[in-house]
Amino acid sequence: MVGSACLEKAVALGNYEVLVRARAELDLTDQTAVRAFFQKEKPDLVLDAAAKVGGIKANASQPVEFLLQNLKIQNHLMESAFANGCRKFLFLGSSCVYPKLAPQPIREDSLLTGPLEPTNEAYAIAKIAGIKLGQAYRREYGKSVISVMPANLYGPRDNFDPEASHVIPGMLGKFHQAKESGADSVPLWGTGKPLREWLYVEDLAEALFLLLEKYDGEEILNIGSGEETTIQQLAERVAKTVGFGGLLDWDTSKPDGTPRKALDSRRLFALGWTPRTPLAEGLEKTYSWFLSERGVRESSNGHLQKISQTPQFRRPRSPVH
Repeated sequence: MVGSACLEKAVALGNYEVLVRARAELDLTDQTAVRAFFQKEKPDLVLDAAAKVGGIKANASQPVEFLLQNLKIQNHLMESAFANGCRKFLFLGSSCVYPKLAPQPIREDSLLTGPLEPTNEAYAIAKIAGIKLGQAYRREYGKSVISVMPANLYGPRDNFDPEASHVIPGMLGKFHQAKESGADSVPLWGTGKPLREWLYVEDLAEALFLLLEKYDGEEILNIGSGEETTIQQLAERVAKTVGFGGLLDWDTSKPDGTPRKALDSRRLFALGWTPRTPLAEGLEKTYSWFLSERGVRESSNGHLQKISQTPQFRRPRSPVH
């Protein structure tokens, strides 16, 4: 989702030559393959949007995979990039790197000031390691690494797998299926009370390219929308977007996760960026993509599945990855 939005933004800007590798063509957990790629292509800029991601259920059930795969991806990319002439590396972190009970809205200096949220601790630890690796490259070798912490993301090309998705694509899939089947209610995890901040993926892409041009500091930067909603309010908006009129069935035996997670994004706003897409509009765009023939299909067992959509761009003369 993030990588595709960034690729489209780079092409729209017109001053980047973009190198594309589909996931099937380059396994970023394979150190030998990553080294060979960078030795051959030698990209000038690297925007690292690659990660194993998922919601509470996926994080809780696969902590080893979330920790190991993300460590491998970011370590291999950063090491190989700087061994082959990379000028600047942008590392995409996550708001889950911050302590569970950090003062709100969360400032960048809250990092490592308290315990993490247990339901996504493995992912958070991997991302914190990536932040610290980037800072170490800067301090020891003078390399340019910038790290950003986005709010909860959503948009076209998200993962709608009901077993591994984040909140918004998970809800869109559930409500869509309930509408199609005529169900009276939709089961949802938790109490619906936690507060979250949502950021449309195209707005994130705009912020990232602004930072590639204007920022070169060691300190991490938050990227948030500045708008908070409860999970219940979000569910009601998603239901309205989909056209589902049934009941919301909250399973309070399931975890809520962090009670509130709002980001203090004033440092980024001061650089001239503000989000363009209100939540209602972003949900409409995401659901429209979801309904398109490229975005979703019915599998043999009735589950809605993501179809991988890697934008196809021309082969450049001088690549940026």
